[in-house]
Amino acid sequence: MVKKSIDELIYEWQQDEELKENIAHVVTIDGKEGEYADFPENLHPSLKKALGGRGIEKLYTHQRRAFDLALAGKSFTAITPTASGKSLCYHLPVLQKILENPSARAIYLFPTKALAQDQKTDLNQLIDAMDEEIYCYTYDGDTAPSIRQKVRKAGHIVMTNPDMLHSGILPHHTKWVSLFENLQFIVIDELHTYKGVFGSHVAHVLRRLMRICQFYGSHPIFICTSATIKNPKELAEKLTNTEHELISESGAPVGKKTLIFYNPPIIHKTFGVRRSSVLEASGLAARLYQAGIQTIVFAKSRVTVERLVTYLKELTKNKINDESIQGYRGGYLPSERRQIEKGLRDGTIQIVVSTNALELGVDIGQLQACIMTGYPGNIASAWQQAGRAGRRQESALIIYVANSTALDQYIINHPEYLLGNSPEEALINPDNILILMSHLKCASFELPFSTNDSYGEFEVQELLDYLKEEGVLVKTNAHYYWMSDRFPAHDVNLRSAAQENVVIIDQTVPAGTKVIGEMDTYSAMTLLHEEAIYLHQGVQYQVEKLDWEEKKAYVREVDVNYYTDANLAVELKVLSEDKTAAYKEVTVSYGDVSLVAIPTIFKKIHMTTLDNIGSGKIHIPPMEMHTNATWISFDLPENWSEEMLTDALTGASYAIGSFIPLYIQCDRKDVTVVPQVKSVHNEKPTLFIYDSYPGGIGLSEKVYDLLVPILEMTIQHVKSCPCEHGCPSCIGAQDSLSNGKERVVKVLNMIYNEMM
Repeated sequence: MVKKSIDELIYEWQQDEELKENIAHVVTIDGKEGEYADFPENLHPSLKKALGGRGIEKLYTHQRRAFDLALAGKSFTAITPTASGKSLCYHLPVLQKILENPSARAIYLFPTKALAQDQKTDLNQLIDAMDEEIYCYTYDGDTAPSIRQKVRKAGHIVMTNPDMLHSGILPHHTKWVSLFENLQFIVIDELHTYKGVFGSHVAHVLRRLMRICQFYGSHPIFICTSATIKNPKELAEKLTNTEHELISESGAPVGKKTLIFYNPPIIHKTFGVRRSSVLEASGLAARLYQAGIQTIVFAKSRVTVERLVTYLKELTKNKINDESIQGYRGGYLPSERRQIEKGLRDGTIQIVVSTNALELGVDIGQLQACIMTGYPGNIASAWQQAGRAGRRQESALIIYVANSTALDQYIINHPEYLLGNSPEEALINPDNILILMSHLKCASFELPFSTNDSYGEFEVQELLDYLKEEGVLVKTNAHYYWMSDRFPAHDVNLRSAAQENVVIIDQTVPAGTKVIGEMDTYSAMTLLHEEAIYLHQGVQYQVEKLDWEEKKAYVREVDVNYYTDANLAVELKVLSEDKTAAYKEVTVSYGDVSLVAIPTIFKKIHMTTLDNIGSGKIHIPPMEMHTNATWISFDLPENWSEEMLTDALTGASYAIGSFIPLYIQCDRKDVTVVPQVKSVHNEKPTLFIYDSYPGGIGLSEKVYDLLVPILEMTIQHVKSCPCEHGCPSCIGAQDSLSNGKERVVKVLNMIYNEMM
């Protein structure tokens, strides 16, 4: 292994005959010097001593402003890049207040347990250097019962996650009196992750928290920190129901970043098919490994992570006990994740392949390179992933490897979109009636409602009366009391449309069984059906039995040369129309819909050739869901057969769905586009665009408002694609040569022209 610098490697690649044809663009972003401010005059001597021990003699300008706002009692949101010292924006004012008043308390909220553990280590080092008695604890599902009472009674700073706050702290607030009576600060790190259904749930968890604080007489302020998003102040205020100041200028220095936009070669010109981005990313990661460059490879799905780990471990197969290549994703056990994070910090792990689980600010040391396998789905995530390389102001290499999809091909041909545009909005919808009612039950369990109480910004008397009619509340003259024998928080999952997770049990060893992971029920329909290949740390397991009632998947280790991919069929009908815009031949509507998701068949895909080598049926009951949708109905074009229309609608659905994430901060899976050749609703050809979550979270309503620019960009991209008849880069894979592309453009143009 010959260790090389980033600049040497880039020069070599640009001369390499095999690689240079695939490098579409190379962009260098220069670093910048830091901007500093003096310590506040009232900064406690112990804090000055601890900072001095870290070699910090001045603060970055954003850290100083954060300290001043917090001590003035103002809630604020700080938006600065990765590795800009955001944690001191909340550590310093919190520690200062505790030093001034030892009874003061703070809650730190992190979206993941891993982040909380990481921050605890960092904060405890700072407290040790201060030589003061300040107690900081994490409180989550891994916290030992023996120390839980100590955390509740003596914890100055309690680090937790929204799930634990929701089900483990708020329902038991009487055990946390010293915390709630003295709570001064609520810190919310990684604010940008609180979007969509998760953010909508957390908005209610925070309203319940503030209601309990009010009951105990405390009035905490919020400190939020985030990566860059378009609407940080609006998101923070909607999430917390509190006014915020905004800190958007970072004083931290930034190292040089070189971005390579890499497009895999076309291997089938007629159909416009490119070589797999996963295989290309694997090849590039192998080159970085051989050059001695510590690298993180991001992939968009668990399956892709495990495929990449499988390919890359070929580099170490002849080395005994070599753990230098690892995977990292949700579903791994906590001990496994801690070990990987440690290996990245101490350098024993050279390549880590991760989902966006490592996109957040866990300290994983000084990585030099980042490979993005496909566009992460939004600009904010792309920069967050890029920020994981060169975190300590040194040169970094960022490689974006495009997929064949329409969105990826648009980005690779228009790098200015990623480099020049501001990140997208993060949307939440606390008004979602299903989410609101779920948390109203939880709030009623925690504290009775009086007949004139409000809940956050919501008037809830009618909803409380409804719950009384349902038999879960009882009303006296002045109050509503919880009466059900159910514990409501246990029925509310903050992160998933489904209420339960499926536990994955390895029964390879005859002597017993071992839990190796878990998965939400909606994902399990397509990833844990019987005969599915489940990948974990590069090891293949086959699902032998799925107990859907008990939510348990029993797997056994296998060695096969394929992975599995499953299809969902969706039946959809309109329940109500809230908005309608009628044109001559086109109608655009928005409202409530009901859909039934039915897993149908799975395919076996060869690991290297990606050929379909087999299939089978899936036997899992359908899942029903009510959600919001925008739908576009139009008159059938003259002389078109049903087959022609089916091809056109399928291609149009693929193309439109590809570009929705450019306008709304969401993943492609958050919004689904489904065509109906003859809609049950009006018997016309219709395209449905629906939120993939029960009750909807406002994404399809945003599509209703932005449909014209989405259609305009979609038409431009499809028309400019160099393929002849349609390909994965514009309207999806084509099974035969036909004029499908022309028909898709005709349908999209007809809708667009009517709306203009």
